[in-house]
Amino acid sequence: MTYSTVRLDIADRVATLTLDRPDRMNALTSTLFAEATAAIDRAVADGARALVMTGAGRAFCSGADLIGDGGGPQPGRDLGESLDRDYNPFVRKIAGLDIPVVTAINGPAVGAGLGLALLGDIIVMARSAYGLLAFVNIGLVPDAGSTWLVAQAVGRARALEMALLGERLSAEAALAAGLVTRIAEDDACLAEAQTLAARLAAGPSVAVALIRKQVAAALTASLDETLVIERENQRAAGWTQDFAEAVRAFGEKRAPVFRGA
Repeated sequence: MTYSTVRLDIADRVATLTLDRPDRMNALTSTLFAEATAAIDRAVADGARALVMTGAGRAFCSGADLIGDGGGPQPGRDLGESLDRDYNPFVRKIAGLDIPVVTAINGPAVGAGLGLALLGDIIVMARSAYGLLAFVNIGLVPDAGSTWLVAQAVGRARALEMALLGERLSAEAALAAGLVTRIAEDDACLAEAQTLAARLAAGPSVAVALIRKQVAAALTASLDETLVIERENQRAAGWTQDFAEAVRAFGEKRAPVFRGA
């Protein structure tokens, strides 16, 4: 399938989804969300066991496209409708995937673009990149899940400062705040993300899927509720062929070869 706003590459069970509107700093439109969703569905159907998201050119994503009619925020339009139609379904799709997600923030991640960048289970940020909750600068509020994602990572006070002041956050500051997990040199950002994704793709896929959802659930669950979730997920993981292979490999003093089942 040919796309006009994204690129999809699959190698070694890793799907790389590139937001591909470099002339607009990969600004978000209805078409981009639709194509990105279709590309992810194709990747999963083709057997991808990990997903990398990045941007083409000098930016990861500049947020919603404010120029022209790309279905994004415009004065006189119900902006909640565009969130219901495009943004929120995509965020929920990424959050609900059964494969891990690594984001390579190759350049500025602004507004909703920062929200998409922070959806990664592992987040690699280029040294010259920056994050920016720019919504207040145009009279809007954070969306694309960025309120929750930022607040969970940095806490209430820092999240409010970022959202209310709308100032850039460097890669070093983002790492120190816990927003991203790694910093890479600019020319190595995507490669490092793909290497991490390949490692995840070679792992026990059932357990990996359960882990990402278990951690998400724990963020809003009590300790007792989390214990129940852990029990049920461990029960499911314990029946997998990958667990049996790991036990055999341990006894045979070799590395396990996981099949994803």
